[in-house]
Amino acid sequence: MSVYLRTLRYFRPFVGPTIWATLTMLIAIALNLLSPWPLKYIIDGVLVPKDGASRESVAQLAAVFGAMPPMTIVLWLCAAVVGIKLIWGLLNLWSNFLFIRVGLQSMLKLRTDLYACLQALPLRFHDARRSADSSYRVAYDSQSIQTIYNKGFATILQAIVMLIGAMAIMFAVSWQLTLASLAVLPFVYWAIRHYAERIRLQSTAIHERESDVLAVAQEGLSSIRLVHAFGRERFEVRQFLNRASRSLEANLRFNVTSVVSALVIGTLMAMGTAGMYYVAAQQVLAGQLSVGDLVLFATYLTMLYQPIEQLCYTAWSLEGAAAGMIRCFEILDREPESRDEVGATDLPAVRGEITYRGVAFGYSAERRILKGIDLAIAPGETVAFVGGTGAGKSTILSLLLRFYEPDAGQVLVDGHDIRHVTKKSLRGQIGMVLQDTLLFSSTVRENIAYGRPGATEEQIIEAAKRAQAYDFIMQMPGGFDAQVGERGGHLSVGQRQRIGIARAFLKDAPILLLDEPTSALDPGTEAAIMGTIEELMKGRTTLIVTHRLATVHQIGRIAVLKHGEIVEFGTGPELLTRGGTYAELYRAGQYDGA
Repeated sequence: MSVYLRTLRYFRPFVGPTIWATLTMLIAIALNLLSPWPLKYIIDGVLVPKDGASRESVAQLAAVFGAMPPMTIVLWLCAAVVGIKLIWGLLNLWSNFLFIRVGLQSMLKLRTDLYACLQALPLRFHDARRSADSSYRVAYDSQSIQTIYNKGFATILQAIVMLIGAMAIMFAVSWQLTLASLAVLPFVYWAIRHYAERIRLQSTAIHERESDVLAVAQEGLSSIRLVHAFGRERFEVRQFLNRASRSLEANLRFNVTSVVSALVIGTLMAMGTAGMYYVAAQQVLAGQLSVGDLVLFATYLTMLYQPIEQLCYTAWSLEGAAAGMIRCFEILDREPESRDEVGATDLPAVRGEITYRGVAFGYSAERRILKGIDLAIAPGETVAFVGGTGAGKSTILSLLLRFYEPDAGQVLVDGHDIRHVTKKSLRGQIGMVLQDTLLFSSTVRENIAYGRPGATEEQIIEAAKRAQAYDFIMQMPGGFDAQVGERGGHLSVGQRQRIGIARAFLKDAPILLLDEPTSALDPGTEAAIMGTIEELMKGRTTLIVTHRLATVHQIGRIAVLKHGEIVEFGTGPELLTRGGTYAELYRAGQYDGA
């Protein structure tokens, strides 16, 4: 029940429309309960001989229509059937519209909350999960809230009101027939309880299997070039078929359960109807019940059983929706591991002094990356980090950005412990080019200005020129308005990197982080861009991670990392004369970057 109670808070902003929808629905139900009466009066008051059982109906028609010819009375009663149905349909249409709109608005709110929560969660969370699973929860699991509202609240309320109304009229017509009809309800209740838990478990399995299918499809299609290059198309299809087959089996089990449960419920309803017919036939033969009353009662029995069936299917739909909502709340219940602490203040404008003081970090207890890093970087200084794969170079930059929090020690900017300042104010003073330049599926202009939305056209163009990107941008259809495609797929790797560098140029922050800034560029372009990067570095504190030692050998100081520790620190020429790790890397001319 707790998952349903938690879901209610998403409906609170829409109480007004819900009340109007409910009132409209109640009026529509009242009209629906009136709909069988014209047929009863046609049978008992016009068609059937005026025996004792139908005498009351004849008197009621005479009081309303007087001495009208029988077919005129039938015509008026037929018009009543059409009128009742038309008004009921219009009211039902309006109430359904209101309920559906509220359900969709609540789903929008849930989706937005889910996406905002995923954006706020730290990289540790995203590193441990598949992005497709998170996408599935936002796109598909969130639809469960609409099921809970429309098939839960609206359907249950409608079914309960219809049950009460139909049962009251049925008791008024014949309490014996009503009791005979309700004899099957204990068995119906047992069936609902029996299948509900099974349906929830099977619905959860479907959500998980469908998430797997999406993950495999997304991974295979996003890596299509690699797949084609290695001729692994058939392997990827087999992988997809394996996941899709598991989803098929989960869906098949769920549908078999649904069909079997529907068969059980339908059989129980048929038994109740048969019992009512048997008792009713005895009463008609004994003159205790008119034919019109029998038809009227049979119609109300349908009205009684239909909401009972609706409640059964609603209970099972809610179990399936609960499985989706539980997956949504699994995300919403997670607290950001790196949220701003209480009392955190905005970081004032900085000069760019950076200090790592006894910093240790590991992605897990078994995987220690940094061990007691001590490093002082003066304002405006350039420091390059070099070392083998897994040495912790990129992690040092990530800690400065507060992508992760150190397990021990402090990271300070201008003497401010960055844990005590807001992340937004900290990152607002840091420009960066990440190792893998990520572009959004929008225009070139929007991608360059991503870190500075209010930039002018002139500033964007200047940043593109300084990144040596202006010429190829102007050759694209649309220039700065050209679409870069999904993840920048319309551009080459080098072009994407240059747009990423232009983005950092435009931000014009006092601290600059460059993670393999020239890794995807040819030597000629690299030399040109390094010239602009060196110009940009002037007066800014710059941290560079690179595997091309020639680009940093003469720039600032170099920190050599090995097994999570700084083993050498100094300028390139100084380190080269020491004949240590840096000298080995430099003379080898290559090494793997991390």
